[in-house]
Formats: sequence, C-alpha cells, structure tokens
Amino acid sequence: MDRDIKSILVIKLRHIGDVLLTSPVFSTLRRAFPNARITALINSGTEDVLSGHPSIDDIIVFNRKIKGLSFLKKYSREFSFLKSIRSAISPDVAIDLTGGDRAAIISLMSGAKVRAGKHTNKLSLWGKNLIYTDRFVLDGSKHVVMQNLDLIQRLFSLPDEAMDYSVRIQIPDKELDDIRKLFKINGVSDADRVVHVHPTSRWFFKCWPDECMAEIIENLLGYGVRVVVTSSPDTKETERANSILSLVKQKAGVISLVGKTTLKSLAAISQRCALFFGVDSAPMHIAAAVNTPVVALFGPSGVFNWGPWDNNSSADTPYTKRNSVQHSGIHTAIQRDWDCIPCGQDGCDGSKKSKCLDDITTDEVWSVIKGKL
Repeated sequence: MDRDIKSILVIKLRHIGDVLLTSPVFSTLRRAFPNARITALINSGTEDVLSGHPSIDDIIVFNRKIKGLSFLKKYSREFSFLKSIRSAISPDVAIDLTGGDRAAIISLMSGAKVRAGKHTNKLSLWGKNLIYTDRFVLDGSKHVVMQNLDLIQRLFSLPDEAMDYSVRIQIPDKELDDIRKLFKINGVSDADRVVHVHPTSRWFFKCWPDECMAEIIENLLGYGVRVVVTSSPDTKETERANSILSLVKQKAGVISLVGKTTLKSLAAISQRCALFFGVDSAPMHIAAAVNTPVVALFGPSGVFNWGPWDNNSSADTPYTKRNSVQHSGIHTAIQRDWDCIPCGQDGCDGSKKSKCLDDITTDEVWSVIKGKL
C-alpha cells in the first residue's frame, strides 16, 4: 500500500469500553504515519475515553439521539452528517472497527479510496462486504485489543515492532486535583490504602448479587481499607448502587460518589486507588488503562475477549476460554468454569439474571482481593 497517506478515519460506533479498547490502534497508526491526520468517529457519550489522546487529531461524534427521529428527519440528518465527514477530512483510508451497517456506509460515503473492515457472514446490509476494498477475517478467540490491532497490522503490513499494545486514557490535571481534594476532605491521607468499587453495569445480568457486593465492601473496611463506591448517573444504576450501600452495616470509611462521576473522574479515582473491584464493565477497562490492579467478575461474556487488559501484555489473548480464576499481569478475572460459558446471553433463559455470577462466592472473591492488598 502507498505509504504517502495524509488522512485516516477510524470508525468505532459502539459502547464506552469498546471505544477505549481501540486506543492502541491510534498509537500504532501514529507510529506508522507520523504526519497523517488521524480522525476517530465514535458515538456520543463515548468521546471522553479518547479525548486528549496524543495520537488523535480530531474526534467526530455521531449523535445517537438521531435514532428517535422520524424516517425523513433521520435520513436528512444522516445524509448531512455523511457529507460533512467527506468535506471536513477527505480521508485516504477509512477503517471500520465496528462491523455494523452504518459504519460500512460511512466508510463508503467518506470518499476514502481504501476502505478496510471485518469480513462477516452475519445477516446484514446486502452487499456490505463489497463496500470494503480490504476485508479481513479476524480470529474471534483473541482479545478484542489484539483483533483491532491485527486488522491494522495486516492492512498496512506493519512489523511487530511497530505495534503499540497499551490502552490509554488521558486524565486532565484538574480531574486529578479534584480527586485529591475530595479524598483530603474525606480524611484520606496519601498513606491510606483506597479501593475503588464500581458494583454495577448498565446490564444487570452482568451484576453480582447486592448482598455479596455489600459483604466485600464490609470486608475491605474491616481490613482497614478506605472504599470509594461509584456508579454511572443512570437512575437504575444509582438505585442499585445505593441499594448495595444500604446493606453495608458500618459505613465509616466509605466515600460514596454514586452517580456523581464522569469518565475522566472515574479514571482519576482508579489511578489513585490500590485496587479496582467490580464487574465486566467500561469502568473496569478504564481502571486497567490507568494501570490499577483489577479484580473483575464475569458472567456470560468471554474473558478471553473482554478481560481487563494488562498494558505490559502483547499476547493474542492473555486469558483462556474456560477457567475459574485467571490472571493477566496485575489483573484477575473470576468466572465460573461451566460448559455454557461464555453464552453471550442477557441472563439465563431470558431472566436478566446470570446463575454463573450468582454462584460465585464471597469467600473466593475475598481471597483474591486480600491477596492483592
């Protein structure tokens, strides 16, 4: 491929964690094309995990609220959006890391001569695979970080030494200062050990029982550790997190920031803490990105695809498909070793509850956490 590439568009229209895990792609592209203009196209609500990334020149945000409009308004808005991309950045290369129909159409309409994406056999837009000039069959057994990088490496024929495997999130100095002040107000000294507990996910079938989370918080407090509890501002998540806190008998030592954090402040909190404990969620990936040891509980998802990424790793997948407790560098994932895992379902038999998560005991989780403190 011609190395005189002036503009590259990378498309990832997915959720927060998915977008964060594309971070190494931009660092790798910057190494390979130091003078190119590199643009990220992502969903609204996910931009904070890439904002400030030193390898990204521009971030274009797709407003997901467009989904609620009538067909004509939606068509008009999307057509205007597509035209603006083409005129604003005129990419030479468009890289679709999403895999969906919308991202494929954006790749085509961007005007890029080179359009790369994942080959898929799934039922989708007719002729979608013909949109791409370069299609790649990716190994689904690898970690998502490595799948993203594999596509880039094969597209540009990059040597291994050109690859950057670190997932990064940039934290503004103000966020770090604000968290330092907040901790000081709550009586946390620089010498105090603090654990960040984020007990919820937007999908409750990924959540551990409330009483189990509360017991771990109590164990941490009894161990002489300060605990910061967070959740997203979503009403259902804040209610769930507050329900967990209501079960904690002795709350002295708990700092509740439930519903009060941004993605950047979550990163600042995790960076200050000795450990992150939570479930398979975006905050788990954020904690791993700031190199804070993670203990994460997994249910229906594949740890081999989505486990907390250790920035010192370059393995295709640092986790296996089946195992109860798995370690990758400073991180640990706990999951049941059952035949049905990973099922990728939203709970057992449509119940929105996952028996594999309910079966994980507080004793085994506490044993892992205590070993990291």
